[in-house]
Amino acid sequence: MAKKKRKKRKKRSYTARPAFHPFEKLRDSFRYKRSLYVISGIITASALVVIAIVFYIADNYTVKNIVVDGNTHYTQEEIADMVITDKLCHNSIFLSMKYMNKSIEDVPFIEKIDVDIVSRDTVKINVFEKAVAGYIAYLGKYIYFDREGIVVECSSETTEDVPQVMGLNFDYITMHEKLPIDDAHQVIFGEILDITQLLNKYQLHADKIFFDSDFNVYLYFGGVEVSIGKNDYIDEKIQQLRYQLPKLEGQTGILNLKDLNEDTKLFTFTPKN
Repeated sequence: MAKKKRKKRKKRSYTARPAFHPFEKLRDSFRYKRSLYVISGIITASALVVIAIVFYIADNYTVKNIVVDGNTHYTQEEIADMVITDKLCHNSIFLSMKYMNKSIEDVPFIEKIDVDIVSRDTVKINVFEKAVAGYIAYLGKYIYFDREGIVVECSSETTEDVPQVMGLNFDYITMHEKLPIDDAHQVIFGEILDITQLLNKYQLHADKIFFDSDFNVYLYFGGVEVSIGKNDYIDEKIQQLRYQLPKLEGQTGILNLKDLNEDTKLFTFTPKN
């Protein structure tokens, strides 16, 4: 008989357990807490640096001197009062960030204001005013408009250096829309701004600008009425006006410049009783 083969038993493998160390748990806990200590230290140091920077800025960037540029309708003091409204605004860095190309609402004639830091204690306030060509009196109010004839402000007070415009006819007014006059008179708005800019150039301040039905222009300076005529050679006419007005101070009459041009320096003055 054939002998039966014995099955070989598989040897079992055993993994040796690591020896137990009584301080192992404590060591792992210390490593974990050490990481927390490092992170907490970094956060604390960063917070202290930030606090130190804040205190440094607060102590060294206090606004003491203010320069205002671009203002014509308001004084430097009025602009400063508009901009510096609370305690934080006395810090030059905060102020420059607050008014970075900021549009201003509910302040007549001002479109936006920004603030530049000149030095640690000095800031420059740049005022960007709305381009105003003139104003008209309407229902007890003064309506200001730009060179396109768009109404930009409605005020109960007149403003210096902006002339009253007369001779325009309309039935209603809507804020931020064009004055409702006929198409034939639309060209007047550009002429008004050209005249006011020339007057400002030569440091002249007209009380009123009047347009008749034929687009002839009349300027009024106190008791002197200046007949400009058409808009032709307007620069030469306003320049001549610069020299003649001082001679007519205190007088009343009509200064006729409508025939003046680049070749003919002809003008007349007719006194009035």
